[in-house]
Amino acid sequence: MEEDREDRSGGDGGGYPRAAKRLRTEEEAGGEELEDGEDESEKAVESSVTTDTRSRRTGGKSGVDDTHCIPPSPVVHVRGLCDAVVEADLVEALDKFGNICYVMMMPFKRQALVEFDSVESAERCVSSGNREAVCIAEQQAFFNFSTSQRITRPTNADDPSSGNKVLLLSVQNPLYPITTDVLYTVCNPIVNVLRIVIFKRNGIQAMVEFESVEDAQKAKLALNGADIYAGCCTLKIEYARPNRLNVVRNDNSSWDYTKPFLLQRERGKGRQRQAILGEHPSNGYGPHCPLLPLPANSRYRRSSEEVHDMITYPLLHHKTSSSSSYMGHPASSSVAMVSGLHPAKMNCGHIFNIFCLYGNVEKVKFMKSVAGTALVEMGDEYAVDRAVTHLNSLKVFGKKLNVCVSKQQAVIPSQVFELTDGSSSYQDFSLTRNNRFSSSQSSRNIIQPPAAVLHFYNAPPTLTEHQLQKLCTEHNVPIFIKFKIFDAKPSSKTLSGLLEFDSKTEAVEALTVLNHHQIRIPNSSNPFTLKLCFSTSSHL
Repeated sequence: MEEDREDRSGGDGGGYPRAAKRLRTEEEAGGEELEDGEDESEKAVESSVTTDTRSRRTGGKSGVDDTHCIPPSPVVHVRGLCDAVVEADLVEALDKFGNICYVMMMPFKRQALVEFDSVESAERCVSSGNREAVCIAEQQAFFNFSTSQRITRPTNADDPSSGNKVLLLSVQNPLYPITTDVLYTVCNPIVNVLRIVIFKRNGIQAMVEFESVEDAQKAKLALNGADIYAGCCTLKIEYARPNRLNVVRNDNSSWDYTKPFLLQRERGKGRQRQAILGEHPSNGYGPHCPLLPLPANSRYRRSSEEVHDMITYPLLHHKTSSSSSYMGHPASSSVAMVSGLHPAKMNCGHIFNIFCLYGNVEKVKFMKSVAGTALVEMGDEYAVDRAVTHLNSLKVFGKKLNVCVSKQQAVIPSQVFELTDGSSSYQDFSLTRNNRFSSSQSSRNIIQPPAAVLHFYNAPPTLTEHQLQKLCTEHNVPIFIKFKIFDAKPSSKTLSGLLEFDSKTEAVEALTVLNHHQIRIPNSSNPFTLKLCFSTSSHL
């Protein structure tokens, strides 16, 4: 990035520099609209988002009319962004309309909120977008006034121009491990990093401390909305509340780069590596997942720095104990706590059916003292991270799940009792063949967020659509609306295909009950175990 920038704000940390450059991945990321677990600040503009989405379906032709539905506001809602867009792209394209005070990215919606310092600046932006094409990152974007008069900041709410040298990074869709090595590799090529603390409660979040507010602003511009790996591990960045981080030891969850004597493990190679925004480390979860260096032509590479040897992740099946914490939250654990479970329709097997899509499930135990709550011990902490990311706030049988990292390091089979359906409150799944991340075929697992289309496989070759519909009816789960069978080889002994439901919620309920259901057919000694997972297809 250019070192000499013009501060357009006239205040400290309030304005944005000109000529901000774009940080792109090597391949486009696949954005998914968030339905559950959105930030409160995003919920505040939901009504305008609905209007804008309707306008987008008509190609933006109704954009002029839409502006009359919402009164003018200093906050502009931007839609139609491309996958690789970052905060710097918005500033570069829109600061000609006036001084920009704040930007909030909504990368999975391909949308953003931009707050100008005056209503007049926002009006210039919206009216210009309605008259002629305004491109952001070489793609036309569409504009409308937001229903909010101001973007909510997580800190220093009374000062709209305030900043902080500590950034709060929320990693959305973290399909791969996020460690201090990874975040340092991403942030340090832009500006020097002082300290990093990673904490895992509602997903993966981290705080990164820089030398100054200006440095933090540069990092936020370059990285807000970017993917660490193509299509996943998307960064959403805000200014944090604390202005300094306290790190007590250097490990995968925290690191103080000003105090090397805090070292608690041998540092791997690659501490001075370049940013890694590019391909994901691996399609599977084998012994090591190497990181890829930033392409040689990256505009974010600091001069005089070289690409060193690749760093690697530790063995994913090796369980590590919690080594540090931040504000009372556990740094890592292979146990997830899930609450909000339906008291009559959820049991250990149903919990396994959902959680096994994101990693091996070792044990499940319902808590007797807290109704509707269970502990799920998984194969490693990264499986827990993936489960938290994809299952937290998911609606199952009319109740919203709350999934977070547990303070427990293991599930102990104590206080076993009988659930409402007569099954046991504790079950050990460590030896089941239905765990999908243990065999040589584990690399074929595709981690997908919950969706309305299910992929079924390992079904009997004689299975029909009518039989599947009857199965749904017998188990009192929603019936699919579309059915598709994949062409199988003549030698194939099983059947696979897709099932589309009316909604994501209906698909989740069907998977919860029918995943691993055993189907017996005549003249066969062993039953077929029907296996379900969320499909990459959005519809049939």
